[in-house]
Amino acid sequence: MNTRTLAPLYPIIAAMLLTGCDRVPEVELAQGEAQGTTYHIKWWGEDAPAHGDIEADLTRVLTKIDQDISTYRDDSWISRFNDSRSTNWQAAPSDVIHLLQIARRVNEQSQGCYDPTVAPLFRLWGFQDEHFQVPSEADIREAMTHIGLEHLEIDASAGKIRKTIPELSIDLSSMGEGFSVDQIAAMLESHGIHDYLAELGGDMRIRGTKPDDEPWRVGIETPSPGERRAGHIVTVNDRQGLSLNTSGTYRRYFDDSGHAYGHIIDPRSGHPATHDLVSATVFGTEAAVSDAWATTMLCLGREDGTTVADSEGLPVYLIERHAENDFTDSRTKALEKSQRLTLE
Repeated sequence: MNTRTLAPLYPIIAAMLLTGCDRVPEVELAQGEAQGTTYHIKWWGEDAPAHGDIEADLTRVLTKIDQDISTYRDDSWISRFNDSRSTNWQAAPSDVIHLLQIARRVNEQSQGCYDPTVAPLFRLWGFQDEHFQVPSEADIREAMTHIGLEHLEIDASAGKIRKTIPELSIDLSSMGEGFSVDQIAAMLESHGIHDYLAELGGDMRIRGTKPDDEPWRVGIETPSPGERRAGHIVTVNDRQGLSLNTSGTYRRYFDDSGHAYGHIIDPRSGHPATHDLVSATVFGTEAAVSDAWATTMLCLGREDGTTVADSEGLPVYLIERHAENDFTDSRTKALEKSQRLTLE
């Protein structure tokens, strides 16, 4: 069995800030590592707080998210919930309830293709520990008895959730990076900063302009496994901002007997999704929502994904690969009509 797995997909931040002799504000930059990936935060403002104050708040925001939803920490709230076999109601952080409500909506709108309880199947196929295998149908059926968002009840008013089967577990990583940039954006705006580009793991929230009044511009990566290069460039026209989330299958997969298996598991079948769609970029106003939909598009495939996106009014850019270097792209109706951004 040949295996191949690379780092997660990152859109490429494409445009550097222009210089100008009349520009007083300076662009600040905070960058580092968090949640198993990297982040780059750019902002500016006439009355912005000291750089150190922003970085301290950034650390606070990322630490809180880690404590709530990291599946790599045994002491996080979600890890404790997953380890519990109780079917009683349990108090949950408000952020977790918010993300689960998003998950439920996307799950219903995608006919079950999006499901954050799919971790047992993810582990079964070897994508968690990179011990890849093609499991038996019996093992797949067994794992599927432990998944299903319908087995999770939410009482948002009381701030509680409960599982109706003891083995149920939740993994919110498919929304985690998007949620993180939402929280970073909220932190910046709480300081009166309204011109920024917040990126973590390739997911972005962008608002305002550069100091010279030019729009922010970023690139969407071309889905080629052996290289990283910018494809289409996104110009953000809407100064009130937007979110941008890209998911792809072409950097995390394994080969077995000449067949490639990607890491997007369809919870309805228990198997990795099988279609030519390799990259989906979803634009929106809340990155956690766009993040969930980007993953969902890769479960649905271009045809079904386009149908759902058009029904829900989602601006989505899709790339299919038909051979090694044979790509085709498409845009949903909402993206074709959008004035909030230019994709060129």
